[in-house]
Amino acid sequence: MGFFRWKLSTKLFVVGITFLVLALGSTGLTLWVSWQLEGGAAAVNEAGRLRMMSYRLALALPHASPADLQAQAERFERGLDLLEHDDPRRPLFVPRDGEVHLRFLAVQDRWKELRARWLGPARPDGGRVLDEADAFVILVDDFVSSIEHHLSRWTALLHVVQFAIMGLALASAIALMYTGYLLVLEPLARLQRGLQRLAQGDFSERIEARTQDEFGDLARGFNLMAEQLGQAYGDLEDKVREKTARLEVKRERLSALYEISSFVSSATSIEALMQGFAKKVRTVAKADAVAVRWSDASRQRFVMAGNDCLPEPMAEAERCLVAGQCHCGTSDDAAPVRVIPIREARSGPALPHCEQAGYRTLVTVPVRTHQRTLGEIDLFYRGDVVLAEDERGLYEAMGQHLAGAMEALRAAAIERESAIAEERALLARELHDSIAQSLAFLKLQVPLLRQAVARADAEGIERVLGEIEMGIRESNADVRELLLHFRTRAHADDIEVALRTTLQKFEHQTGIGASLEVRGPGLPLDADVQIQVLHVVQEALSNVRKHAQATHAWVEVDQWPVWRCRIRDDGKGFDARSGAPDSTHVGLAIMRERAARIGATIEIQSAPGQGTSVLLTLPPRTAAAEQARTLPEAVS
Repeated sequence: MGFFRWKLSTKLFVVGITFLVLALGSTGLTLWVSWQLEGGAAAVNEAGRLRMMSYRLALALPHASPADLQAQAERFERGLDLLEHDDPRRPLFVPRDGEVHLRFLAVQDRWKELRARWLGPARPDGGRVLDEADAFVILVDDFVSSIEHHLSRWTALLHVVQFAIMGLALASAIALMYTGYLLVLEPLARLQRGLQRLAQGDFSERIEARTQDEFGDLARGFNLMAEQLGQAYGDLEDKVREKTARLEVKRERLSALYEISSFVSSATSIEALMQGFAKKVRTVAKADAVAVRWSDASRQRFVMAGNDCLPEPMAEAERCLVAGQCHCGTSDDAAPVRVIPIREARSGPALPHCEQAGYRTLVTVPVRTHQRTLGEIDLFYRGDVVLAEDERGLYEAMGQHLAGAMEALRAAAIERESAIAEERALLARELHDSIAQSLAFLKLQVPLLRQAVARADAEGIERVLGEIEMGIRESNADVRELLLHFRTRAHADDIEVALRTTLQKFEHQTGIGASLEVRGPGLPLDADVQIQVLHVVQEALSNVRKHAQATHAWVEVDQWPVWRCRIRDDGKGFDARSGAPDSTHVGLAIMRERAARIGATIEIQSAPGQGTSVLLTLPPRTAAAEQARTLPEAVS
């Protein structure tokens, strides 16, 4: 059981070291046996060389010199010495075996006898030497046979070791696979099965921690995780219901804020805005009553601009509050949304109306815009109220929407007033520059008529009456033209439509032919620019009607690369170098004034008998902008 308490890394290390020692031991044993076999084979070769040297010495004994025989004997003895002491470098080993040792001693002893007899002073004859050599070789062969017999046993041992290594490798593979299954695969399989059941929603699944290793830690961690997930899942429905309720509250508040925003943006008057806003806020805040108070410029007085469900006596009594007179109304720009318990706040400045009406709590919401307080919203409750942070934020946002709507209504009123004033000024200029001039002319003719009547000058009377009649016709035409000017509207799509309408009315009223030609690509002019261009064209046509005595008029528009409009006629013209005649000076001044409003220029070209041309050119800035907008269309 101690093995199962080890860590996984320790188990794998022990198993690996065990198999490594076995592999190294088997490999070392194989190498050692092979080394012994190789040394024994070298000893056999060396013994075989001794046989050859013994025959060579026996054959050379009858006729060789003593020195030669001595050298051969020394070589033979070196071979014996090598077999006796081994040579690890080659390698060369004589097996350490009893029989082999005895055989080798027999060879050594016999060589000593032969050496003494063969190299002594009385050498044996050749026949006897050969017999002795054959007997000695038999001893060497016995020595070699003993070595070979010993090597055969080592060879058999090597085969056994090799078969053992094969069996060990097979057993090691099986043992490794089983150990891997036991230590890794089976714990992983149990973890996987537990995870599958956990994924299917079975939070009661537990894994038995059988070991103290990493997989045991994983099993215990899995059990802890499953327990915590089960607890979390048990509380999940409650949390979901709680979150759903919160989201529903937030949705209702956003919906209310959107509804209030939509209402305040569509209100057309301050009275409707305040009264409708009070009703909306009371519904959203679930208040028992609401009062919307607006402050004066000095923020010293707060006037009730609207209320909902507020008792009539209380509304009348608090129609106008002085700042600091009561909890309602504050001049502090940094005052946040305040919750004021009415009964607990008796010691401070307070009017008795709230308590008399049965209200217990007052919530004041500042109405601010651009760091400036414009008023406040007072919410009255008959019970105790505790506001959350998101509720405070909602009430502040509603106050900001109300302030923005009030500022928008004020800006719209100022804009309407400015537009009315501008229209009045324009009407005054038109009356002064047209009808007033004609009336002044008629006023001058009245004394002349009286003088002619007093002189009984019939011809003078007729002449003055003709002048008066002509002045009346001019005044009548000016009135019609003035009405035409004020009925003219710009066309956002294209100014060509408005120009054609103007020329059609001109032809109908004067009987003078008129033509329009528009050249080049171009985008529509701005509405204010179109109005001034149309008034310039109408003033030029008015001068044609009054003074040119023309039969035809042309309006030519070039929209590219610079926007130009030329109004010309085939009338009598005048000398432009000497200045415009008095009768047309007012009309030219009006045209130049209108052109100056849009940064345009007016050029007058005329000569006696050659008609008159009026050229209106828009500023290069407008032309450059139009060019930038038009180029993509031309490319496409």
